[in-house]
Amino acid sequence: MPVSVPLSVPGVVPAAVQAAAWTGHDTRLVVAALLGIAVVVVTVSWAKLNAFIALLLGSAVLGLVAGLSVSDIVTSFSIGLGDADGAAGGAGKTFADVGILVALGAVLGRFLADSGGANEIVDRIVDRVHGKALPWALAGAAALVGLPMFFEIGLVLLVPIVLLVVKRTGRPVLALGIPALAGLSVLHGFVPPHPGPLVAISNLKADLGLTLGFGLLLAIPTVVVAGPLLAPLVSRFGPQDAEHLPTSGGDLGGAQEHTRRPKLVAVLTVVLLPVVLMLARAVAEIVSEKGNAVHDLLYALGTPLVALLIGALVAIVLLGLGVGMDRRAIGATIDGSLPPIASTLLIIAAGGGFKQVLIDAGVGQLVGTQAASLALSPLILGWLVAVFIRLATGSATVATITAAGIVAPLAGDLSANHLALLALSIGAGSLFFSHVNDVGFWLVKQYFGLTVGQTLKSWSVMETVISVCGLLGVLLLSLVV
Repeated sequence: MPVSVPLSVPGVVPAAVQAAAWTGHDTRLVVAALLGIAVVVVTVSWAKLNAFIALLLGSAVLGLVAGLSVSDIVTSFSIGLGDADGAAGGAGKTFADVGILVALGAVLGRFLADSGGANEIVDRIVDRVHGKALPWALAGAAALVGLPMFFEIGLVLLVPIVLLVVKRTGRPVLALGIPALAGLSVLHGFVPPHPGPLVAISNLKADLGLTLGFGLLLAIPTVVVAGPLLAPLVSRFGPQDAEHLPTSGGDLGGAQEHTRRPKLVAVLTVVLLPVVLMLARAVAEIVSEKGNAVHDLLYALGTPLVALLIGALVAIVLLGLGVGMDRRAIGATIDGSLPPIASTLLIIAAGGGFKQVLIDAGVGQLVGTQAASLALSPLILGWLVAVFIRLATGSATVATITAAGIVAPLAGDLSANHLALLALSIGAGSLFFSHVNDVGFWLVKQYFGLTVGQTLKSWSVMETVISVCGLLGVLLLSLVV
């Protein structure tokens, strides 16, 4: 039976928009999006310009073809034009949300490298886990870290360790990098307390406990398939060693041994402290309410910015003073952590600006309203809407929020189990084929020293595998629950 979806979902689709009507303006938006993305790809891969410049040019072309004025393009790219709720995005918000966290993660990572702490972890992994078990160990560690932590934060914490293991073992970079990325990405898209799943649960009025349980159940096989099993197939597309990558030595720290190497317990404290603080915040939000003293304290300490700042300060004490660094050496370590990530920070911010121009031009809304007219199962429809918006905007969170709003009217007749599965199908769709309009795409490209083509053949393929495995898992579970 064809599915009828009301087109007046607040904050998602204006009532005047007709999903089945394709206008000349709609065609213009599609052309604008394709041209903007093409400019980015050609500028980076053919002209060999920095991705920061490419994203600026792509945003300008996209906005002009879509009909935005020059001033609106600049405002959209910088801070976002905003919506009915006053939301803003763009390069400024992206830098505030991600850039500062990356900088704090770089400080923490540099102390791990300069103190010998990262080498301590590497020695333990290499000494105790060998051969084919290494990718599995890294995938498991990344999934654990990714449970309470945003993808970008987990990435900046894990990359130095992954690349040092690559350097020590001589394995191809992506053979070990893909399992770690899979562990982080799957948890980000499938499991609360990440923002996308939480919003989907709220919009659909799904049970958080069921969604969390089903999400963890789906996460295990998905990480296995998209991580250790996929890695050998895509590893040939990336660097075969980590010697040229700054996070494995050189500009980002060379494990300069001081009077003593830190104890493993100190290293694990530094690495896991931000994770524990953010997990404690998530638990507090689930089991208590705002206004409770313990809740408010854990909420404040578990804010990503605060948690990483605390982690960096603890790193100064345990991995700086703790190994015999004086104040001059500590200052030099902090100063040395920031210049190597300057280009990465600019690219991250520009990626957020490009994404916001796509949204403000109306591309995401167009994709969502057209998808809403399809006659499909709610589980498949939710996945498809999230896929289309993900491809158009590059944001997994935006895709999850918008798709959940569009399919929410279909949720009234579903059981509690199927509501939870609908939230998960949307989360799976939101991870589909990350490409040049996704901040995560540029983070992975920069950290692993990949070209745009190599990133598409590895990271983008991995994200697609995660998305498809998630949908298949949801459909299989729907047959038995």
